Amino acid sequence: MNASGSAASFTDVRQVDAGVLNVGYVDAGPPDGPVVLLLHGWPYDIHSFAEVVPRLVAAGHRVLVPHLRGYGTTRFRSDDTMRNGQPAALALDTVAFLDALGVPKATLAGFDWGARTADIIAALWPERCQGLVSVSGYLIASQESGRTPLPPPAELSWWYQFYFATDRGRDGYAKNLDAFAKLIWRTASPKWAFDDETFNRSVASLHNPDHVDVVIHNYRWRLGLAPGEPQYDEVEQKLAANPSIAVPTITLEGDANGAPHLDPSVYAGRFSGRYEHRTVSGGVGHNLPQEAPEAFADAVLQVAT
Repeated sequence: MNASGSAASFTDVRQVDAGVLNVGYVDAGPPDGPVVLLLHGWPYDIHSFAEVVPRLVAAGHRVLVPHLRGYGTTRFRSDDTMRNGQPAALALDTVAFLDALGVPKATLAGFDWGARTADIIAALWPERCQGLVSVSGYLIASQESGRTPLPPPAELSWWYQFYFATDRGRDGYAKNLDAFAKLIWRTASPKWAFDDETFNRSVASLHNPDHVDVVIHNYRWRLGLAPGEPQYDEVEQKLAANPSIAVPTITLEGDANGAPHLDPSVYAGRFSGRYEHRTVSGGVGHNLPQEAPEAFADAVLQVAT
């Protein structure tokens, strides 16, 4: 990666039916290698891992990088399926994706929405998780916890969540999608000098017909302002108990993360197995795998063994 943050694009994006989705994904490396699954966040896409994938492939891993629901070439298989963004839905999407590819177990790694999804699978389906790398740590929460007021400075950092709770916010996000994403990139990673090529490559993935609906539902659900779907109730009940994570885990945090995040001391106790936290220095922000691919890949290789 050069100083401006450019990297090569993924040129081979495949499609597979998995659960309620037809998932767009990258599949790199030896087909019989130990599997690593990389999960992106909002408002980013699979290219957050463009410089991570070659490092993992060089170490002999098969690397899978799916577009989440509402991103890139991933589509809902039915017009009748709710464009649901609740965490349980994204987690079960990921389990269905692994099932569709015949992958019984993988090392999971991600950031933002992707880290939350990886955390959930590691907690509830540890038999599917070889190891875990989670940027910003333990991100499992519930609607009940989302209703709890935070101190004013913390609430301020979640300004977009409250904006999305309004019809004006939904319309504003849909109308100004690119500008909104660029603002989040800049505030979440204030020291990352990404260039237009890098941004434009990823923001194209947000121009998905379901993206706005999924994102708005995700943030409204968190505040208890939008219902989920009954088929996810059992999973959400388990997550509300803040289950511990016993698989080998490394949590990461950039030293210049401008997005809302907790101090590692707050969540360290949630990890009951082999555990390590690493702070990545050098002005690294929220999109850690793209800003510090070597550090991210190194953590993945550590938990994958």
